[in-house]
Amino acid sequence: MAGGDKGTGRRPVWREYAEALAMAVLLALFIRGFVVQAFKIPSGSMLPTLEIGDHLLVNKFMYGIRVPFWGKRLVSFAAPERDDVVVFVYPQDRSKDFIKRVTGLPGETVELRDRALHINGEPVADAHAHLTGGGNGRRPRDNFGPFKVPDGHVFVLGDNRNHSHDSRFWGFVDETDVKGKAFLVFL
Repeated sequence: MAGGDKGTGRRPVWREYAEALAMAVLLALFIRGFVVQAFKIPSGSMLPTLEIGDHLLVNKFMYGIRVPFWGKRLVSFAAPERDDVVVFVYPQDRSKDFIKRVTGLPGETVELRDRALHINGEPVADAHAHLTGGGNGRRPRDNFGPFKVPDGHVFVLGDNRNHSHDSRFWGFVDETDVKGKAFLVFL
């Protein structure tokens, strides 16, 4: 009998739909909270790698399990590596998320000399850096450092170096604030 019948032990149809909807919502919240989340690129700081308006997926499980809303990591699986494109909590406004490329790891000394990246005093191939305009030490962040990256932190730069508000301006990112690694542009 449609709608349920006490004599047959079947649940009403509306209850079955409500349970299915509740499970779908819980599953979606679990996936978004622990596994993968979609983000939209609002600025040109990562050009040409990521275009303004790109939609991408971020693997939130890559570096460990974080408690949603609390933000603390319960279990760590791996640490961010050089060249990872990561989403993290912006240190100067914790209500915002930023996306940048990891360029300096804990314990390394990071320096920019005439816009060229040096790690531990040695020049590093910086294939993702997009340098436009200015140059030859004329821009305030063309020469930066040297600064040692503290334990438990990373140094991040935008690929579009002359148009990126990154670690050169506000410092290092705590690894516990890294939400995940970008892995797919889907739109």
